[in-house]
Amino acid sequence: MPDRLKAGEVKVRAKATAGDPKQVGAPMPGVISTLAVKEGQKVSAGDVLCSIEAMKMETAIHAEVDGTVAELLIKPGDQIDAKDLLVRLD
Repeated sequence: MPDRLKAGEVKVRAKATAGDPKQVGAPMPGVISTLAVKEGQKVSAGDVLCSIEAMKMETAIHAEVDGTVAELLIKPGDQIDAKDLLVRLD
């Protein structure tokens, strides 16, 4: 249940487009624990982009395709929801 006192602090994020391998979305809700890339960095398919902590477990998020990090929409400590857009690749 959301805390209504913090309603002004909730950040609504764009959702990743399903089927677009250049948009990396969150597989589940959680908190961003680490970022492994920077904007402008080249990545290969399988490279770790970031990790999400949820229910005392950490999940690594990998790039599905080769590309360059065009935009990072997250930072460590950010609260995210399922399907939120995390990273955009070119």
